[in-house]
Amino acid sequence: MPLAPQLPVWAYPLLFVAGLVAGTVDAIAGGGGLITLPALLGLGIPAPLALGTNKLGSVFGTLSATWSFARRGAVDLRECKIGIVCSALGAGLGVLAVRQIDSSLLGRLMPWLLAAIVVYFILRPQLGDTDRHHRLETTPFYVLFGLGLGFYDGFFGPGTGSFWTIAFVVLLGHNFLKAAAHTKVMNLASNAAALAFFAAHGAVLPLPGLAIGAGQLIGGRLGSHLAMARGARFVRPIFLCMASLVALKLIYASFAPGH
Repeated sequence: MPLAPQLPVWAYPLLFVAGLVAGTVDAIAGGGGLITLPALLGLGIPAPLALGTNKLGSVFGTLSATWSFARRGAVDLRECKIGIVCSALGAGLGVLAVRQIDSSLLGRLMPWLLAAIVVYFILRPQLGDTDRHHRLETTPFYVLFGLGLGFYDGFFGPGTGSFWTIAFVVLLGHNFLKAAAHTKVMNLASNAAALAFFAAHGAVLPLPGLAIGAGQLIGGRLGSHLAMARGARFVRPIFLCMASLVALKLIYASFAPGH
């Protein structure tokens, strides 16, 4: 494992602010890692440590958002219990698999799939504004996507929240607000499982992670409050924007030198 750099004192308020902004955006539409991960890398933290440290901060944000959404009745945690177990299991398997399998194929494939789905949503402007009839029963949905997207989160990761939101809207018929709330529950399960693995292998820096986590704790609550107050039509454009940014970032990375 690479050695961690000694961070200057001013880095911790910076990480707190990055966590605050990321937690707010992530609670509404996902994509918070686009803010916190570059902040960690920009401070000279090696990528393996940055990934684990970012998971620590993310757990605080997803926990805060999940709790806020649940308190306001946007998500029924009892309904999600199968998905929670499957997401955690899938993430654990994904983290183990990444040590054995080259993840570059997913790195090339998934951003194009995400971009295509964003275009589909743009062409269907009413989709996700209100609840619709579900196309898949909840139990097979949570088993299939819990294991599948949980594995993806542990194995590769970027865009997991976007794929969850899309699945909730298209297959369970949720509006964007309800989909965002349920996505946070699934993200929390897979983030916690992945964090346990990173921590066991010494790939988490506690102080930078807690600085981000403190910001995410506040941001998660703020973002969930904004989403609940403004509704699905507020969440939709922010979600499409963040999903597009994730797709563009990954497409750019796939063409960058060394990929």
